[in-house]
Amino acid sequence: MKVLISLLTLLAIALSLPTPTLAAAVPPPCPADMAFIPGGKIRLGSNLADYPEEQVVEDVTVSPFCIGKHEVTNAEFAEFVAATGYITVAERPLSPEQFPDLPDDARSPGSVVFQIPPAIEGQDIPWLSWWQWVPGANWQHPEGPESDIRDRPNHPVVHIAYEDAAAYAAWAGLALPTEAQWEYAASGGLVNAIFSWGNRYSAKKANTWQGQFPTQNTEADGYFRTAPVGTFPPNAYGLSDTIGNVWEWTQDWYTVDRPHQAHQVDPIVADAAQSYDPREPGVAKHVIKGGSFLCAKNYCSRYRLAAREAESPDTGMSHIGFRLVKNLGTVDNNT
Repeated sequence: MKVLISLLTLLAIALSLPTPTLAAAVPPPCPADMAFIPGGKIRLGSNLADYPEEQVVEDVTVSPFCIGKHEVTNAEFAEFVAATGYITVAERPLSPEQFPDLPDDARSPGSVVFQIPPAIEGQDIPWLSWWQWVPGANWQHPEGPESDIRDRPNHPVVHIAYEDAAAYAAWAGLALPTEAQWEYAASGGLVNAIFSWGNRYSAKKANTWQGQFPTQNTEADGYFRTAPVGTFPPNAYGLSDTIGNVWEWTQDWYTVDRPHQAHQVDPIVADAAQSYDPREPGVAKHVIKGGSFLCAKNYCSRYRLAAREAESPDTGMSHIGFRLVKNLGTVDNNT
């Protein structure tokens, strides 16, 4: 009888204890600074724009993954450099092999910086004259050697070539997003939306150019160049700056024609030999997404979810950065 009472007592104690839940037993799949993207079907691209490279790609499946809630910042990149001693492409002298026609005194490290070109009355502004090669410009000196990032720790790091972004990703144990992952996450779950918040442009929802590019910026959004990450409202998945601020690298090599990606699971253009940009045939480029603080209605207007641009992997500029993903496995296409 005493044994029976003891067993009944133990059973009563056990029943009175809280039952552990699955959520408590299994840690969240994403780090705190990353958002969980559930995965599913997406219709890449848009038929609303006049750019042929944005043609619609139907019925693409994206597996669940985690993605950075914001672009990698100056402070975060500084941690990587301090831990590894890494030297970015912009901080290295130009190689004689890649630029055989340059004299030695023109091989000093540097990068390409946006500068407002002088407006001459009665004359058109020369195309792309707003881009200037600036010796000494790099991620620590975004506008040139006289500038610094001491007051910009939470701004997105810029002047980052693809090689630099990939090196950071490897150090962090993460990856750069594919174009499909990026566009899926940037949409915030919206279907056929132009922007990450809907279909109506707003200067208060993203860091873009307001005014007549490239000579006049009203700064209605509060910023002339980059803004601190998270300044503008996040999308429904919790991602900030998927529209504007800085362009972001993706893993995909750039091709104008993408019909082969339709009905695929986690599609990616992984072969540089497939890359083709009719503006520079023979130069393999990666896809960059999201637009930047330089995108204006009268120039490029690529601050849209479907917008995509091509960039040479060895090029870092004052409006290109990146964010990272953590892959969680591949789903079946029939799910």
